[in-house]
Amino acid sequence: MLLISFMVSAQQELDNYLLTAAENNPGLKAKFNDYMASLEVAPQVGALPDPKLAFGYFISPVETRVGPQQFKISASQMFPWFGTLEAKENVAVQMSKAKYELFLEAKSKLFNEVKSTYFNIYFNRRAIEITRENLTILNTFQKLANIKVEAGKVSAVDEYRIEMEIGDLENQLALLIDKQYVLEVMFNNLLNVEREEIVQTPEVLWSLDISLSKEQVLDSIQTNNHQLLVLSMQKEALSYRKELAKKRGAPNFSIGLDYTFIGQGDNNLAGTDAFVFPMIGITVPLYRNKYRAMVNEVVYLQEAKKFEIADKNNILVTILENAWKEYLDADRRLRLYISQLELANQSLHLLETEYATGNKNFEEILRMERKVLKYGLELEMARSDKQASISFINYLMGK
Repeated sequence: MLLISFMVSAQQELDNYLLTAAENNPGLKAKFNDYMASLEVAPQVGALPDPKLAFGYFISPVETRVGPQQFKISASQMFPWFGTLEAKENVAVQMSKAKYELFLEAKSKLFNEVKSTYFNIYFNRRAIEITRENLTILNTFQKLANIKVEAGKVSAVDEYRIEMEIGDLENQLALLIDKQYVLEVMFNNLLNVEREEIVQTPEVLWSLDISLSKEQVLDSIQTNNHQLLVLSMQKEALSYRKELAKKRGAPNFSIGLDYTFIGQGDNNLAGTDAFVFPMIGITVPLYRNKYRAMVNEVVYLQEAKKFEIADKNNILVTILENAWKEYLDADRRLRLYISQLELANQSLHLLETEYATGNKNFEEILRMERKVLKYGLELEMARSDKQASISFINYLMGK
């Protein structure tokens, strides 16, 4: 019961690390700000063009019947073809949705990297502990061998063998300690916290299983995978872009007014302000080739995006097959090495007892001690690999 409580606490600790990464990671913040920036595009493209205001002053006044023209003020507003602004806005909104999926993809990828590094830290830390435990066992054997050598019961070769074994393990331990520092720096960088922060891991890693079948996982990937959703939304944006390309081939309209100020004439007639209203303009999309090319461009892009989605689907299916194999392999190894380690420990205790009474060769003890070390490391590797595989499969499902 205490072990289960500790495992739950360790999982909560990992959840806290994920929350810290989500809040602090600069790469994820960059993706979020890219998304926030994309939200500001729709109000820009969905608005009318700015109205034009012009002022003209007649250096040489133009005489009229009522007086000279002194200056003129004109204002005009351009109006795109019906639905053009809406189409532009729809493109921007759809691309903004794609940006949000890119943010979610970056978040899922970050969470998988945090979990994967966390499991590596757990394994490396357990490898250090197991190696130290084996060094303690070897030191005990060394004392026993020294006693038997001094008593003349065995050859000094036993003593030399164990010294070499201890030297190899001490070197392996030093490498593991160096690697532990690198892994913790990597982990803390993902969280964007102090590099010397100690990463808390459980004594024994929890063992979770995937509750879905492989077919259910594949269905979830095809529905929820963020990379596929990005491509799908980009394809949807292209449909709006095609509509926009067609509307660009339609005329635009403008309306406006002129206000001309008339000064006092030579015949002392009071000047009269003259209005010219309305002023109507139209752009004529005369050169049709470029508008047809705009539409054709989008058609090709839509075809390209369709093939890109199909290719991504195939890639994800292949990745899932490999990830599922690794998950099953880790689960098989986990069950195997639990049994193997138990048998190896029992055998080692028997050999140790028999050696103490002089009935066994020391080489057999060293051979079995190596198996205890190997199975212990393999067991922890299997635990780590299984949870890392689950994490990666969850990432593929967009979690």
